[in-house]
Amino acid sequence: MSLPPRPHPLARSTRVDRVNGWLEKAWRKGLSERPSLDPEALWAKALRDAPAAGEQGPRSEADMTDFRLRLGVLAETLATEAQLNPLGLTMAHGQLVRAIRQRLELGALWQLEPAMLETPLAPPIIVVGHMRSGTTRVHRLLAADPALAATRFCDSWHPVPRSPDTRPAWSALSLVFARALDPWLDAIHPFGVTRADEELGWLAAALDHCAYEAQWRIPTFTAFSEARDAAPVYREFARMLRTDAAWHGNAHRPRVLKVPQFAEDLPTLLEQFPDARVVLTRRCEHELARSAASLVANQMAMQSDAVDYAWIEGEVSRKIALRQQRMDDALTAFDGPLSVVEFDALNANWEAEAARIYADLGMQLTPAAMDAMRAEQGRAAKGKHRTHAQFYQAFAEA
Repeated sequence: MSLPPRPHPLARSTRVDRVNGWLEKAWRKGLSERPSLDPEALWAKALRDAPAAGEQGPRSEADMTDFRLRLGVLAETLATEAQLNPLGLTMAHGQLVRAIRQRLELGALWQLEPAMLETPLAPPIIVVGHMRSGTTRVHRLLAADPALAATRFCDSWHPVPRSPDTRPAWSALSLVFARALDPWLDAIHPFGVTRADEELGWLAAALDHCAYEAQWRIPTFTAFSEARDAAPVYREFARMLRTDAAWHGNAHRPRVLKVPQFAEDLPTLLEQFPDARVVLTRRCEHELARSAASLVANQMAMQSDAVDYAWIEGEVSRKIALRQQRMDDALTAFDGPLSVVEFDALNANWEAEAARIYADLGMQLTPAAMDAMRAEQGRAAKGKHRTHAQFYQAFAEA
């Protein structure tokens, strides 16, 4: 198993440079319009394909105001701080339009089917920990258990249910495009269209900062979000979770939830799901910082020609400290079922760790669950993400 050569932390595929050239040429010749980051223009574009009535739906005035405010600050920060190249500008425009469109479509759906939002949920299992601390591995092992439920990658990034369900096809096309631009993508995170994955797309749809600060240098929006009450974001998150569970008919099975951002927002998340069980992953902070910085640099280098790797390292270390403090505060007050998983112990004997997690959470680990976990582990062992250690070692040596 090998990766394309990556001699410098901020190296990128030559395809990115070609796309940048094509975009600039198209804009210069008037063949296409330069994408706008003006919030009103973004709303207008989203409204072409989505019902205007969906903005309110079941949402409160406070939740609507929060989304509009987040959009305005993010758009302004992108325009003034991110130093986006043509590809970055195009991707930023597209992501913000998508978030608005999804919000409108969900609001319209909930107006038509309000019962979706009353869907009773089994107590979820929240996998929480720093980025690169083993959260994905624990999440997918638990998600393999047929007695539990998880969110598909395609449903995370396309939260509006469809009939027929075209979301896997759209997600497959998105991954083809992403892999063409970034040949190291699967070394950073193992993707699969219908595979269990984190709910990062739901947070992005609510304009939480986590998906965006990993792509762009937007410190003003990050600081704004970190200081802001995350309750509106997680109210929207809970609505999307109930919608997904109602659509798939699995609300009776505990949902295994995982996004690294949960570490930062754990107090708010536990307020939304007070009956949750928690699995906390831990890893040496030095290893965390190196691995996380490589991920962020990989994404930023595609979308900006002015990326400062030293700044990324400092920002990653700051985020680790912030998230650790917020996790500590939340878990000090948490009296529900909790299991702590050390990264090295998971690598040494994942079956023993899985058994201990189930015991800690008061759950039954069935033979069917263990067989499914072994199949998932076998699948993961063949993935390109196992080369990520080589990937960020190149960053450390550059």
